[in-house]
Amino acid sequence: MPSPTVDEQINQALAPASKAFSNLVFFELPIFGVGVPLVVLWLVAGAVFFTLYFRFVNLSGIPLAIRTLRGEFDEEDAPGQISHFQALATAISGTVGIGNIGGVAIAIAAGGPGATFWMIVAGFLGMATKFAECTLGVRYRTVHPDGTVSGGPMFYLRRGLEQRGWGGAGRVLGSFYAVGIMIGCLGAGNMFQANQAYVQVRAVTGGDASPIDGYGWAVGLVLALVVGGVILGGIRSIAAVTARLVPLMAGLYFVGAIAVILMNISALPAAVVAIVHGAFTGHAVAGGAIGAMVVGMQRAVFSNEAGIGSASIAHSAVRTRLPATEGLVALFEPFIDTIVICTLTALVIGVAGVTWPEFMDSGLKGVAMTSDAFRRTVWWFPYPLAVAAVLFAVSTMLSWSYYGMQGLTYLIGPSAGGQTAYKIAFCVFIVIGASIKLDAVLDFSDAMVFVLCVPNVFGLLLLAPVVSEELQKLRDHANSAAATE
Repeated sequence: MPSPTVDEQINQALAPASKAFSNLVFFELPIFGVGVPLVVLWLVAGAVFFTLYFRFVNLSGIPLAIRTLRGEFDEEDAPGQISHFQALATAISGTVGIGNIGGVAIAIAAGGPGATFWMIVAGFLGMATKFAECTLGVRYRTVHPDGTVSGGPMFYLRRGLEQRGWGGAGRVLGSFYAVGIMIGCLGAGNMFQANQAYVQVRAVTGGDASPIDGYGWAVGLVLALVVGGVILGGIRSIAAVTARLVPLMAGLYFVGAIAVILMNISALPAAVVAIVHGAFTGHAVAGGAIGAMVVGMQRAVFSNEAGIGSASIAHSAVRTRLPATEGLVALFEPFIDTIVICTLTALVIGVAGVTWPEFMDSGLKGVAMTSDAFRRTVWWFPYPLAVAAVLFAVSTMLSWSYYGMQGLTYLIGPSAGGQTAYKIAFCVFIVIGASIKLDAVLDFSDAMVFVLCVPNVFGLLLLAPVVSEELQKLRDHANSAAATE
């Protein structure tokens, strides 16, 4: 019997503790005979509450959000480091990742085509949660003497809860969130992205016969050099790159997906019917909801990240004196990520004629499933898809490096030496992620990311009146500006 490899030894050593923690985070409550993780119920309940509390800001806030992106409320001398568009692009780059390509396929494999419907619903509801957390991110951020900004759940949990008389709890929850985001970013936002990028490139270059087979470390090194070259420049450098990269990668994937759908246009009605009808069958209600909100989210957490709070870290760096402007801009994030891109992926799979039994029997996983659906229409489509997958992975790593660094800044302050050491360590983990498969580490980091939604949503519920206050300030400002024109 061959000796276990290094990654197999690490997995064997870490698996028991990782599994125990993951089981604790995703503890299931039986509902109608189906085990539904409490953490998912917490996220969905919060999203429903915020949608109702803010009177469907997911829809009513769109006009003001568009005006904000057009620059109507811009102030060049306002505190902050980046524009509204750059903040949105940076946050989208953190959510639009490998999960949009592979996570949808995983959800469909678990719950059938009806899973897509529940992903769309979750995306729509999540828009209200994203509005709340990004508004609070700007409201309670710290602007350092050199003009740099630190913000996110760590800060609004500590300061916001202190204002509500929960100072001790706020300090504990803020520190817990900072540690959690640092750990989570190294797995879900780093190693997993690098690993899946290597897997996709290896697949389209020959699989087992690929010239890069066994050279994941080399692919990881290239990715690390690219990411490192950007993140060393801080949020301005990250925002400048993502503002160009996000439209490019989203456009590339959008054009490819639309092309596949148009080339199979006769199959589109049946694909849509399968999604809608399947959402309300016994199989899809159980398996579909779990597939869309658990299986897809657990492995591709960024497809519906609202409630975890990480994106508010990027949004907090915006130049503005009106926190609600960025909250409204953030509405577009779940819309673009989940409702548009994930739906396109599902339709590509549907029109390509991939059936649910085929998914179960194919042996393919994640990105490989979606790649196979593209290949069925045009044999060379997996190649541009591989390019999109790499771009998605890089953009996600750029954003999550900043999230983890802000967690470190919260704990030790804006230390230049500490930030440089963190960035170097982040790049090292990219190489490790592409070189070996550490399932136990990824499971632990996924669970750590998800557990952050517990204190985050708790804080959002307590601070919802503050968000309403900021929204009213913006509306009053907008009405005043319109009256003086």
